[in-house]
Amino acid sequence: MMKAILFDLDGTIINSEEGITRCVQYALAAYGIDEPDLKKLRCFIGPPLDPVFRERYGMTGQEAWQAVEKYRERFDVKGIFECSLYDGVAQTIRSLSKKGYVLALASSKPEPACRRILEHFDLTPYFMEIVGSTLDGRISTKQEVLEELGRRMEHMQISREEMCLIGDTKYDAEGAKAFGVRCIGVSYGFGTREELLAAGAAAVFDRIGEVERYIEEDGNL
Repeated sequence: MMKAILFDLDGTIINSEEGITRCVQYALAAYGIDEPDLKKLRCFIGPPLDPVFRERYGMTGQEAWQAVEKYRERFDVKGIFECSLYDGVAQTIRSLSKKGYVLALASSKPEPACRRILEHFDLTPYFMEIVGSTLDGRISTKQEVLEELGRRMEHMQISREEMCLIGDTKYDAEGAKAFGVRCIGVSYGFGTREELLAAGAAAVFDRIGEVERYIEEDGNL
């Protein structure tokens, strides 16, 4: 039986494509790279930013970290709120909380930003724990975020078999698998059904309401 529901943020609770891609565009421009097609920058949504700067644009480790700092320069002021809630997500969060599930956030986005966004959408009261990456890069990957969340939740005495992560990309599914919890995928975000299943997601749904029903009805989850 599930006791704790862990949520990813980008692509699961919020559609943050505009904010993230415009901030990446801003960071690239600082290096003289003009990328007018924001769709090409969707690859930055989900994983930690610095390895994507390295892999996609051939930056050194130092350059990539400086690009992340440039990204945050715009994000902290404007990009953070260039986002919107996905349909039905707020209602599902409130419903799961009312039914007695422990809700927590596990995001690769910096934790201060996670807190600001949840507060912006009046969702903070529903989450017992809010965990994101650290600004110094110490906690970056989804597995590292989940490990930190696990440490903060130790006092609740909820086993990993009693937790699941709701996420939209292979990074969520891979991180959940490494941490030892089930991943329930949603296809409306930035990953694909095929990628999620290949990465180990237990199931993938098109709407968040279907996820709630699955959690309620599937005793083998």
